[in-house]
Amino acid sequence: MHRDIKNQEAYWDQHFEEFDQIYSHEKSRLKIIFDNILRKDMYNRFQFVFENSEPIEGKTILDAGCGSGRFSVEFAKRGAKKVIGIDISENMVSLSKKLAEEMGVADICDFHKSSILDFKPEIKYDLSIAIGVLDYIRDPLPVLAKLGKLSKGLVIISFPRVFTWRAPIRKLRLLLQKCEVFFYSKSRIKALLKGAGLKVNKIKKVGKLYCVVASPNN
Repeated sequence: MHRDIKNQEAYWDQHFEEFDQIYSHEKSRLKIIFDNILRKDMYNRFQFVFENSEPIEGKTILDAGCGSGRFSVEFAKRGAKKVIGIDISENMVSLSKKLAEEMGVADICDFHKSSILDFKPEIKYDLSIAIGVLDYIRDPLPVLAKLGKLSKGLVIISFPRVFTWRAPIRKLRLLLQKCEVFFYSKSRIKALLKGAGLKVNKIKKVGKLYCVVASPNN
């Protein structure tokens, strides 16, 4: 496994609980206020994904880079037929399984420790998402191409925007913890998606992110 993936795996295995608290709000009131201000785009991208995924009922869904399982579980609660979540962090996968059990959707959700490129399912999915994933991938083109090959319907992806005030702060903070992060312009996103064989249906600025709805060119 490439060294940068090892570093990312180590980072998320260490920070998995801290990450999930952004969604669970199991923290002090002051930290919740902080999240609502500085991490508002994380909540907005959640809304973007579900607004652009309907109808969800009866669909098979791939959550690539599922993190703590918040998107996967929500898809299951909204009537998805099957949701597969993959993540490079074993602790994130364990947290996802625990959340699915607590929410009563463990029979719908399956979680596996895997990178996107190593994942080899036997089916194509009605919908695939990769939210907060491209942030950490040095060479995104093969990953985007793989997402297209795994999908027979829409692909929803988020990209952190370059040239925001937060980008250099975030880059430095994560580099100090040996976790690289990458940022994107709209023109680069369009070029990458074209190169990956994906057609852009929608690209929207969501806070310090771009959120994209794409589909395979086939």
